[in-house]
Amino acid sequence: MKDKEREKYASVMNEIKRRTNVVYAFLNGERNAMYQAVNIELMCLQIRKILELIALSSLVANQKIFLRQVQNLQKMWNAKLILKDIERLNPDFYPSPIYEKPSDLEGVENNLITIKNGYLTKEDFIKAYDACGKILHAENPLGHKIDYKYYEKNILIWMGKIKLLLSCHTIKLFNDNNLYVVHMQEQGKESSTVYVFELIKTLHL
Repeated sequence: MKDKEREKYASVMNEIKRRTNVVYAFLNGERNAMYQAVNIELMCLQIRKILELIALSSLVANQKIFLRQVQNLQKMWNAKLILKDIERLNPDFYPSPIYEKPSDLEGVENNLITIKNGYLTKEDFIKAYDACGKILHAENPLGHKIDYKYYEKNILIWMGKIKLLLSCHTIKLFNDNNLYVVHMQEQGKESSTVYVFELIKTLHL
């Protein structure tokens, strides 16, 4: 991934942070639309857009292979379809959440430890994406009522999983041996940062 592509990826992460702040402002009561149903709908709209941005960030990171295979890129608006197509081309595309632990190895500052659970999996992604899509339409008075309590409960869960997925994560590109480590936030920095860890080949004598 070239510098320009890394900048694009970081830009998408920054947009996710802005929309995340909006959701938490409503959750914490800092912002209020004066009607709880609308509060929930506004948060679900932001979560759906956050999920779309996660899918699009994978598109940015893997754009070379994707552009070679897909002709109608402009029509790719559905996050589930984007994930499906990118996974077909690059099975390791999805962000991998990690945390960094100081290393005892000489010359190594931190060990990258994979987070095993609690984050937004691809399965969680699809469920949240579908659920948030359903609430964006007006309630049919002749149909089933919208269960706003369900959304009140799950919005906080979804946001926690999204935060754990992205706060510090790695991405892998197709046919690229480098590892890319992404920090959503660093002390003294407003923007997200993408680092490149190059594969070092050692000779065995």
